[in-house]
Amino acid sequence: MRVFLAGATGVIGCRLLPGLIADGHAVAAMTRTPGKAEPLKLAGATPVVCNLFDPVALTEAVTRFEPEAVWHMVTDLPDRLDDLAGFGIRNDRVRTEGTRNVVAAFAAAGARHLLAQSIAWRPEGREHALDEHERRVLQAGGVLVRYGQFYGPGTFYPDRLPPPPRLHLEAAAARTVELISAPSGIVTLTDDTAADESTAAVRKV
Repeated sequence: MRVFLAGATGVIGCRLLPGLIADGHAVAAMTRTPGKAEPLKLAGATPVVCNLFDPVALTEAVTRFEPEAVWHMVTDLPDRLDDLAGFGIRNDRVRTEGTRNVVAAFAAAGARHLLAQSIAWRPEGREHALDEHERRVLQAGGVLVRYGQFYGPGTFYPDRLPPPPRLHLEAAAARTVELISAPSGIVTLTDDTAADESTAAVRKV
């Protein structure tokens, strides 16, 4: 499948990319930073340098690749948990204006599958932006992936567990790649849902 991956160098995107390529998918990997294009090419992707907030350029980039699937994994978050509060407005913009632009590009390209990340908890004071983001994805017939708080290398919690709901970053990437052809709806991925799936598999056997 041809997959346009927006946010390919983010904390989850950079782990989705090798998984998608290993499964045989052709991936256009979008970043807003020109210096990150060459590593994406070396990883086996078609690098795309584009700003999420430039709707004309984004639509051109997506339609040029002719994807079957568009994945929206863009966030605007700091490297340190202590700085998170100062990024609320910026990340809200990704969820509102950014998601609107991605959905428009997805529709213009005539792609069949849309997948976007969300979160499995309600952030106090940021509910409106989150609700708008989720509504746009679902109205477009997309798959909304609600992740628990990531932990593991490269996250806010590299060596300790965050409060639940939570999910190890590597597990998040592996379980998301499996959703490549999932039908429209909400998928919640947390450590608890992983345990539920394992229990169900044992009972089935």
